[in-house]
Amino acid sequence: MAHTSTSPTFTPTWVLLRRMYGQYVRPHLGPLLVATGLMSVAAGMTGLMASLMQPMIDGIVQKKSYAYLVEVSLLILAVFMVRGTTTYFHTVLMNKTGQRIITSIQQHLFQHLLGADLAFFHRHTSGQLVSRLTNDVMVMRSTVNECLTSVVRSGLTLVFLTAVMFYQDWRLAFLATLVFPPSAWFVGRLGKRMRRVSGNTQAELATLTGFLQQSFQGIRHVKAYNMQGAEQQAATSITERILALCVKGYHISALSNPMAEFLSGIAIVTVMLYGGSQVISGASSPGALFAFITAFILAYEPIKRLGKLNTQLQTGLAAAERVFELFDEKPAIVNGPHARALSVSDYTITLEGVTFAYADGTEAIREISLTIPHGKKVALVGASGAGKSTIINLIPRFYDVAGGRVTIGGHDIREISLESLRAHLALVSQETALFNDTIRANIAYGRPGASDAEIRWAAEHAHALGFIEKLPHGFDSVVGEQGVKLSGGQRQRIAIARAMLKNAPILLLDEAT
Repeated sequence: MAHTSTSPTFTPTWVLLRRMYGQYVRPHLGPLLVATGLMSVAAGMTGLMASLMQPMIDGIVQKKSYAYLVEVSLLILAVFMVRGTTTYFHTVLMNKTGQRIITSIQQHLFQHLLGADLAFFHRHTSGQLVSRLTNDVMVMRSTVNECLTSVVRSGLTLVFLTAVMFYQDWRLAFLATLVFPPSAWFVGRLGKRMRRVSGNTQAELATLTGFLQQSFQGIRHVKAYNMQGAEQQAATSITERILALCVKGYHISALSNPMAEFLSGIAIVTVMLYGGSQVISGASSPGALFAFITAFILAYEPIKRLGKLNTQLQTGLAAAERVFELFDEKPAIVNGPHARALSVSDYTITLEGVTFAYADGTEAIREISLTIPHGKKVALVGASGAGKSTIINLIPRFYDVAGGRVTIGGHDIREISLESLRAHLALVSQETALFNDTIRANIAYGRPGASDAEIRWAAEHAHALGFIEKLPHGFDSVVGEQGVKLSGGQRQRIAIARAMLKNAPILLLDEAT
């Protein structure tokens, strides 16, 4: 069963760019400046190559010397060699820096998600989060690499070539560059449309990721209820929406080409008519006109690249906007300003007039008071939905109470650091959580440094040792995703062994039967 994605928000481009620069680009300013310096040399060589056309053409016509022709040709060859070398090092350095920037974003995002509270994970499906960590970040990766390389290269090249054109003939250069403003306006309009389409595409990809994850995890029930057809129909619907959005994006992106060709054609005709008349009248030399035309033709490619780059930039910004939305969601469960470590000898748990309601307003418990004495085993018995799991979730501060307080050893748990509080707890929940790793690693999840003897002891006391030793690889057997290779009872015993190995003062069992 699929859920339709929500429409993306629209943050101004300059806001997103400023945030990207301030948080992630600025720390890498050193290598970026070095790469910019290298590209300045390459762009300067392109401008020099265009400007050399005038002395070469005029010199050949006037001097009619083979030696001069060879001399100028060798100079142009040297220009190409310098440009090629600096472009290589610039490209490598820019791409390497771009990869570091995106990797830091991905690492920071995962760290942020790990620190989010449980309510956050109730608002966002795991598929949506995985999509933002993978699909959106990959789009950002492509955009950052392309922008860091092409913006600098194309921008600087355009500046140098424009300077050459104005040096050769400022009037002709002014006429030729009149096409720039309408071209920039048109590209800007396309970019805004591309941003919206790309945002919707990424949202649909997140929907698809979540849908696939849900279908694969529930494949047993899909088959048991003969729902393969319905699942296929839902997947087809989502992928068709993605296809339509992608095609729309291709149309928008392709629109920049005919516009650029048309405006460039106008500029070329203007240059030929005006420049040619100047040569005919003797006001300018053939070499000067050839140098100008060379500079203009060389400037055409960077102009086209910058036009296409804007649509790609907007695609990346749409992805960045979705990533930053997650960063902007701050956890509600955090350490208090004076949070301290829990240090008690009496681990009595007390609920004093505790009231709690979920975010949707559903009240789970109201003014509950109870005491769980230190060293005692206490069972909470009640009908389904009575609030037993809610009480379990309040003790590790997965949620905060709406009224009253929870104490351990007389200390309000909100005054205890989260790390210290949870270090004193071991939990076995209703939903057994096993990782796609060995049985040994799953049991030792809360204590990675536990010895083999300790792991074996925990398995034995959780009555898991018998079936573990019967497996072909024993403790080194991989359990599969969510422990799919084990039975339900075996998964539960591995989870109990994990809790026992932690040997925490407080053991919470949420219907772990």
